[in-house]
Order: sequence, then C-alpha cells, then structure tokens
Amino acid sequence: MIEEIKADARTRMGKSIEALKHELSKIRTGRAHPSLLDHIKVEYYGSEVPLSQTANISVEDSRTLMIVPWEKSMVQAIEKAIMKSDLGLNPNTAGTSIRIPMPQLTEERRRDMVKVVRSEGEAARVAIRNIRRDANNDFKELLKEKEISEDEARRAEDEIQKITDQFVEQVDKVLAVKEAELMEI
Repeated sequence: MIEEIKADARTRMGKSIEALKHELSKIRTGRAHPSLLDHIKVEYYGSEVPLSQTANISVEDSRTLMIVPWEKSMVQAIEKAIMKSDLGLNPNTAGTSIRIPMPQLTEERRRDMVKVVRSEGEAARVAIRNIRRDANNDFKELLKEKEISEDEARRAEDEIQKITDQFVEQVDKVLAVKEAELMEI
C-alpha cells in the first residue's frame, strides 16, 4: 500500500517536470526551433488544427524558421495564424514557403523572460508539493484506518519528503539551464 502511494507520487511528480519542460520549450530564446510554433493553430477547412499538421516546419539557420505548407492555399492562413500568435514574429512569404526570422532579444526582454521562467518553475514546485501533501494525506488515512503503524506512517512521510526534494532539485536544474539559455547572447 505504501509503495503504491510512493510510486503514484513519483509518477505524478515526473509528469509535473515534463509539463514544466513543455511550457519552457514555448519560451523562445532567440534561436530558431520548430517547437516554438507547436501551440499555433491554423484554420484548415473550417476547423482549427496544429500548424505541424498543415505544413513542414524546419530550421533554415540558427535564426530562421522555414515553413512549407502542404497545400498552396494554406500560405495565407498560416501567415495569419503566426501573426495573431503571442510570439511577436513577422513571417516573410516567398511563393509557397514562409520564412520566419527570429528577432534579437534585448536585455530587458531577456529579464522579463527569466521572470516568466521562474514563475513557471514556482508553479511546478507548488504542483510537486501538492502531490506530497496528497501522499501524506493518504498515509494519514491508512494510519487512521489502522492499516499501517505510526512508525510506518512516519517513515513513509520521510521517504515522500526525500522524493519531493529530488524532484524540486530537478525543477531547479531545468530552470538554471533555461535561464542560462535566455541570458546567453
């Protein structure tokens, strides 16, 4: 029973780390990367679909993304979707392909991005702590129902705390890497 709760907590904390990494991948660092456009939806025959399902996205050079729509008629819709997005990018259309140059990040913009990264990290830490709280509540419930002893409950809570500390440390490492990436010129 205790092992199941710990395994569940580990799994959920791992998912929190993955969610953090996914959110941080959306924060651009001045380098061109296809994942920057992952959350952009394009109008395609009356429905909203991810950009990656309507075009081929590639990196032309370190500062330019190249988008080649699978259908010629999609060029305008893709360009419109990119301009409406919150990324602040200006696509250049050349026939059937779209080039997206990545603007240089200013020092002030970099600092703003670091604040966003830190708030994402804090949200991940809070999620991990909530998982710890849930696990501890499960242990207290087992103790109340007399399915485990007080010593077992105390040991289990200590182990959950160690697991929590490991995952919070992982969050800190992920944030340090992203902050260094953002402040790099």
